[in-house]
Amino acid sequence: MKYVIVGNGVSSVGAIEGIRKVDKDGEILVVSEEATPTYGRPLISYLLAGKIGPERMPLRPASFYDKNNVTMRLGDKVTAIDPKAKTVTCASGETVSYDKLLLATGGVPFSPPLPGKDGPGVYSFTTLVHANTLIDVAKTCKNVVVVGGGLIGLKAAEALHDRGVKVAIVELAPRVLSAAFDDKAGNLVSKRLAEVGIAVHCSTQATEIKRDASGAITGVTLKDGAFLPCQAVVIAIGVVPAYDLAKAAGIKVDRGILVDKSLRTSDPDVFAAGDVAQAGDMIQGINRVVPIWPNAFNQGFHAGKSMTGTDDIYSGGLAMNSIAFYGLPTVSVGMVNPTPADGEVELSETLDEERQTYRKLVFKDNRLVGYVLVGDIDTAGLYSGFIRFKFVLDEDVKAKLIKGQPSILQWPQDFFDEQFNPVGAKETV
Repeated sequence: MKYVIVGNGVSSVGAIEGIRKVDKDGEILVVSEEATPTYGRPLISYLLAGKIGPERMPLRPASFYDKNNVTMRLGDKVTAIDPKAKTVTCASGETVSYDKLLLATGGVPFSPPLPGKDGPGVYSFTTLVHANTLIDVAKTCKNVVVVGGGLIGLKAAEALHDRGVKVAIVELAPRVLSAAFDDKAGNLVSKRLAEVGIAVHCSTQATEIKRDASGAITGVTLKDGAFLPCQAVVIAIGVVPAYDLAKAAGIKVDRGILVDKSLRTSDPDVFAAGDVAQAGDMIQGINRVVPIWPNAFNQGFHAGKSMTGTDDIYSGGLAMNSIAFYGLPTVSVGMVNPTPADGEVELSETLDEERQTYRKLVFKDNRLVGYVLVGDIDTAGLYSGFIRFKFVLDEDVKAKLIKGQPSILQWPQDFFDEQFNPVGAKETV
């Protein structure tokens, strides 16, 4: 069996491990546009901040690929897929055949139609190359505007601030981290950022990047009339799934590449995993793109096993974020901003602005389906367990969750019976 993996992120590593779990001898080729082996993408902000060195970036040691008999083709982009011939064509001109193909192409930064963005001084922040570029920028740049208040934008802002650069964040939504937080949680994070000297401008947007006669950036104008002086701009509005290869090959796409529970696309010999895949969501029960690190690895692992012919099922991902901003820890898991389309839900919110703590729980059909914790996150793992295992809650247990007192002792006995004494197992005396 010949496996070809397009992309070399965490889902690629998961796929290699999934394949080798079943098939020890099949040929594996990884083709990656990036010129470096797999690295920990969430670590690029720590590299930019100067908190870690380049030696900490590799996700697996170099021996990982030799040990798993993987051939790496780095710095070469796949430009086309021919599903009928079962080949991929590379920018180098070479055509490679496959028996099973995994598309782990991730996402690409979204670039809005912002006047003045075309030219020097405008950057993205999603790859190791971007991080190394911004390290050089920070050496001479005094002011940077970050357009976008999501996770990528906030981590870029934090890292540049740690490099001694004065940073301002511009976010169209009324709060930062609008997808993972509500207004209360977002406001606590904004307050903490402001305390350390990072300006946050919400409910407005950048309307133009201003340049002088030489083309150098002088600042950013905002919709509310403000002008933010700067010498560089980081656009971090978000990423979009890189599904163009699949679409051109006639593979079905929607917001991402559509896959079934085995991570198989509309072509039976082509699979997709990671930020490009529109896969199952365990809470909402639909297929959607959830671009987070644990989901990408898990999808890759299950896709790898499925590619070997194993009857393997991906049970669905769970939206989650866990990150700290200058000593303020935060966790967001599951459905945290329900809409009318999500049906009837019950919310519990506990805010202590003085202590900078916040707890929000979302219940649906007598189950916990989402939560946000800011400041005090010690109970996060327990809340996540209630969500992941979809426990039905009685009023007493629900009341304890609302009070911030979740416990494993509140889990139903039949769950432990199934885990530790499954039906058919012999009892010992």
